[in-house]
Amino acid sequence: MRRHRHAKIVATVGPASNTPERLKELFLAGVDVFRLNFSHGTHDDHAKVHAAIRALEKEVGRPISILQDLQGPKIRIGTLTAGKEELVTGERVKFLLGREPGDKQSIPLPHPEIFKAIMPGQDLLIDDGRVRVRVRGLTDDRIDAEVIVGGTISNRKGVNLPGTALDLSPLTEKDRADLAFGLSLGVDWVALSFVQRPSDVIEAKALIGDKAGLVSKIEKPQALEKIEDIIRLSDAIMVARGDLGVEIPHEDVPGRQKELVRAARLAAKPVIVATQMLDSMVASPTPTRAEASDVATAVYDGADAVMLSAESASGQYPVEAVSMMSRIIASTEKHPTYRPIITALEPEVDHTPSHAVAGAAADLAGTIDAAAIFAYTASGNTVARIARKRPDVPVLAATPHADVARRLALIWGAHAIHSGDVGTYEEMVDRARTLAVKEEFVRPGERIVIVAGIPFGQAGSTNNLRIAKI
Repeated sequence: MRRHRHAKIVATVGPASNTPERLKELFLAGVDVFRLNFSHGTHDDHAKVHAAIRALEKEVGRPISILQDLQGPKIRIGTLTAGKEELVTGERVKFLLGREPGDKQSIPLPHPEIFKAIMPGQDLLIDDGRVRVRVRGLTDDRIDAEVIVGGTISNRKGVNLPGTALDLSPLTEKDRADLAFGLSLGVDWVALSFVQRPSDVIEAKALIGDKAGLVSKIEKPQALEKIEDIIRLSDAIMVARGDLGVEIPHEDVPGRQKELVRAARLAAKPVIVATQMLDSMVASPTPTRAEASDVATAVYDGADAVMLSAESASGQYPVEAVSMMSRIIASTEKHPTYRPIITALEPEVDHTPSHAVAGAAADLAGTIDAAAIFAYTASGNTVARIARKRPDVPVLAATPHADVARRLALIWGAHAIHSGDVGTYEEMVDRARTLAVKEEFVRPGERIVIVAGIPFGQAGSTNNLRIAKI
């Protein structure tokens, strides 16, 4: 089952998409990775969806990736005596440490780490930035603030603190329980919310080990300051434009998106662009022209994947949203401007044998007009290195490990094949020919470029290129 595009689609599962029948529709429409959002739903709900996806995987005979997205530490105000309060621009309000219900002069804020970290002159954003207040004074348990942008606040609304680094682990007790459950199910990727520093990634990796790939969600300005280290320690990143767009100026988000995509590509790590990509399709069968352009921009940037959130989780048109996203990707990649832009953004190849061989395979495939690149991989790294070059041909990735095949579903241009080990050079070539034809990527008379490591089955040994004719 071939996708006629390179960039992948991540779709969030929710009430609009959690039945076996709907999951199959979404997969056939173009979903490569299903996202389980652990901010919502019970463990039993997620277990049923996981089982349905694995059953679908057997039915269609294709590896399907499952991404577990952890909620992370949600910072919220407490409850208000009246349920809501109107904050007027220019007036003074107070936040108190604690959970007792209050009013605008005693807004409860049950997060002591905020009182330890915030300084006068810094802002608190409430309800996704709809209300903004500036700290004018504080004590150990009280913040005096001026309302800069007024509006209505209500019980348990979220709080963002741009420019304030909190001494807060990205893994709450709930996250740790959810993570243990997700790993017991066998999820392929785990998304870590609100990463601020490299140590956050190290903490999560220690719990995950090699059971799943770690996706660091970039949604805090503090993460941007240490982004190279965060990418190096992560297995993938997500440009989570929702919270990031609240904490940095709106006009800075597009440029940051391009920087993050390029940095991840430079490191040969997958990158997902997420949030509000086709948001109007939550309630409409078609997107706005601006949303179509937004998806196309992520594809032009070179993102490995683009993501649907509410569109597929709770929207009225989940299948249509996936189909539309797939059409936008395919159309963008076929446009005459796509290849020159992607090539212009191409990073330099690292001076290592594995990177050099992978880069040479991509260049060689273009030079000889090959129909595909066929890569043998034990860990998936060879395919990631080839994808980094964004070749103009599909990359067939054969691996003996089912978990690796599923993770490869996230990587740009990769068509994963779960296949046994090869033992000899001749078997390597023959199986590549056979599988490339079986998967309907090549026809008699066409050529493929084969990439492998010798000795076979040893991770990190990519050292061999071969041209084979079908």
